[in-house]
Amino acid sequence: MQYAFKRPPKVEYEERDNMRITNNMLINNMMLSLSGNLNRTQKYQSQLASGKKISLPSDDPIVASKALKLRTDVSEIGQYKRNTDDATAWMEITEATMHQMTEVIHRLREITNQAANGTNTDEDILKIREEAAQLREQLVNLGNATYAGRYIFSGYKTDKPLLNDDGTFNVDIANSEQIRFEIGIGDDININVPGSDLFGANPAETAGTKSKLVDTFDRVLDALENDPDALSGLLEDIDDELNNLLRVRAGLGARMNRVELTANRLDDDNVNFTKLMSKNEDVDIAEAIMNLMNEENVYKASLATGARVIQPSLVDFLG
Repeated sequence: MQYAFKRPPKVEYEERDNMRITNNMLINNMMLSLSGNLNRTQKYQSQLASGKKISLPSDDPIVASKALKLRTDVSEIGQYKRNTDDATAWMEITEATMHQMTEVIHRLREITNQAANGTNTDEDILKIREEAAQLREQLVNLGNATYAGRYIFSGYKTDKPLLNDDGTFNVDIANSEQIRFEIGIGDDININVPGSDLFGANPAETAGTKSKLVDTFDRVLDALENDPDALSGLLEDIDDELNNLLRVRAGLGARMNRVELTANRLDDDNVNFTKLMSKNEDVDIAEAIMNLMNEENVYKASLATGARVIQPSLVDFLG
C-alpha cells in the first residue's frame, strides 16, 4: 500500500527590524554629536586665538603646502637682502676709501705743480716734501683699509694687509681675485676692488713687487729732494694714476647702482610674498567670529535637545 505525502504549504515570514533603542544608545549618540559640535567650536576659537587658518598640516594639506613654499621664498628673500646689505656696506667703505685716495692724489698734484714753477725757496721745497711724505704714508694706510676686520683691497687674502710700509705688495694678488656675493637666484656680483688693479700696473702683482702708484709718490719725493726740475715731467704720471683711480671708482659705482636696484626689488618681493603668505595662512577674523557664534549656538541647542531627549530614570526619583 502506498502513501502519498503532501508537503506543507510554504509559509513566508516577513522579517522586521525590531531593534530596541535604549537610554545608553541615546546618550552615546548625543555625546558623539556634542563632541563634534564642541570640536568645531574649538577650531574657530583656536583660529581667533592664533590668527591662522590651520594649526596642524592635517587641518588643510593644501594650505600647509603653500605655506611651506611661501615661507621658504620669504626666507630666501631675507637672506638675499642680508647679502645685499653686506655687499653695500663693503662697497661703500671701498668707495669712501678711494674717494680719500683721490683727494690725496689731487693734493700731491697741486703741491708738485707748485714746486715745479721755479719760484720756491729751499725752505718752501722742504715743506712741500714733508707734506708729500705724509700724503704717501696716508696712501699706504688707505691701501690697507679694512671692513669688519677684513682688508678690502687684498683680494681673497682678506686676513693680510695689501701693502708694506715701503710700498711693496705684501701678498700675491691678481685682478681676477673677485669676492662675489649672491644677491638673487643665479645672480651674483663682485663687491671688491683688487689692489693690483688699483695700485699696480700689471694684471698680477706678486709679493715684494713695488706698487706703481706708491712708486710715483716716491719719485716725486726724490725729485723734490734731488732734482726739482724733474717735477714737471712727473705731473703726467700723477695724472695717469689719477685717471686709473677714477676708472676703478667708476666701475665700482656701476656695481653699487646694480646692488641698490636689486635691494629695491628684493624689498618689493618681500612685501608681495609676505602678502601672499598672509593671505594663505591668516584667518578672516570676521568670518571666524561668525562661524564661532554659529557653532556656539549649535552646541547650546544640542545641549538643550539632549536634556529633552534623555528622560529621567527611576534613579532620579530615589533618595
